[in-house]
Parts: sequence; structure tokens; C-alpha cells
Amino acid sequence: MSCGHSLDGSFPPSPAEDGGGSKRLSWGSLLQRLAELKGLNHRRCNDSDAGSIADMSLSNSESSFLSYPSEESLAAELVATIEESLHGAAHLLGCSRLLVPDSLLDHVGQELVHLAVSEPCGLRGALIDLCVDKGEPGSPRCVDEIAVDAALVPTFHVTLVLRAESGGLWPKVRRLFRTSRSEPTCETPARQQHSLRLSSGFRAMKRKLYCSGELLIEECS
Repeated sequence: MSCGHSLDGSFPPSPAEDGGGSKRLSWGSLLQRLAELKGLNHRRCNDSDAGSIADMSLSNSESSFLSYPSEESLAAELVATIEESLHGAAHLLGCSRLLVPDSLLDHVGQELVHLAVSEPCGLRGALIDLCVDKGEPGSPRCVDEIAVDAALVPTFHVTLVLRAESGGLWPKVRRLFRTSRSEPTCETPARQQHSLRLSSGFRAMKRKLYCSGELLIEECS
């Protein structure tokens, strides 16, 4: 044999170097040492793979923790909350029922996504005042305040002013409907004997809460 490994991993001295006094490793000892080295390398590879898997698992966990709904899905949930708030506010507006057009809700959702584009937390950072303008003294009236993410400090404030429909066929139909009904009873006051329909137009006013930015007012129709 011209080469081999000693038990400490170094090459054994040649007969010329040790004067013939050292013994060469036997074949059995050499094969045993190679098997030990191979087993050590295998364990190291397994430990490295386990560490990589653990790192990947941690990375996936962090990614799952940091993932949030898309702005569109968040806007859809927010619009559903707004619709629910409006239907529950009929008594605050002095009507028996509040009619909310689908087109209005669609436009509100699109406008909120638009207003959140430049915000650091997106739509999650919105605090919304929901108001209804009936075109009467004392209007508009705030019917609800909605925090999109209650666990997050709001980064911008939006005031939505929805308007009662004042033109078109609905006011005429409503007056006709009211005149054809009997006199109100004590259980249903006169001021709540009609339905109120909202227009598809509204006003959105946005103000940033983390800086002294200007008030942005957008008229949507």
C-alpha cells in the first residue's frame, strides 16, 4: 500500500521516515476506519438536512403569520359590514326601512380600495365614519364608526357621506305609497311610516392620521 489513513486521520509515516519501527495499518483496521468516517459524514448530512427542514418550517410559519387577505376580499367584507350597519340604522334615520342600491355598495368598495392604495397598511388601517345625508336640517347624521382591523392602530380616517335619493321616480313612488296607506297606529309612529332609498352618489373624505396631510374630498356618482 502506498497510502492509507492512521487512526487519527493522518497519513502513517513511511518506513523510510520511521526507520521501519512503525507498523502499517492492517486491511481490517483501514476498512473499519473508513466505515467510521463514512458513518460520521452521513450523520452530519442528516443533521444539516434536519436543520434545513426546520428553517423551512419556520419560514413557512412566519409567511403564514404575515399573510393577510387581499384588498379586494377585505373590501368585500367591509362593504358587507357597511350594508349591515345601514340596515340597522333605519330607526336612527326616522324610517321603517333603508333601501341600499347594489351599485352604491360596489362604488363604495372600489373607492375604499382606491383611497387605501397609498397607505402603509392598506385598507386594514382605515377608520370609517358612516354618515347619511337626508337633505334635511341636522344632516348628515353619523350612523356607525367602523375600524377595519380593530387590532391595528388606524393610519387614515375616511368619512363616507351617503345621500338619500332626491330625484328620479323613487320619491314619487314613495309619496304615492304613503298616501295609499292607512293612518299610522301607536305601535308604528308616523315618522317611521316610510322607506328611505339611498342614491348611488356619495362623498368620501380622507385624512391621514400619521402626518399632517391635507384633507382629500372626492365626490363619487
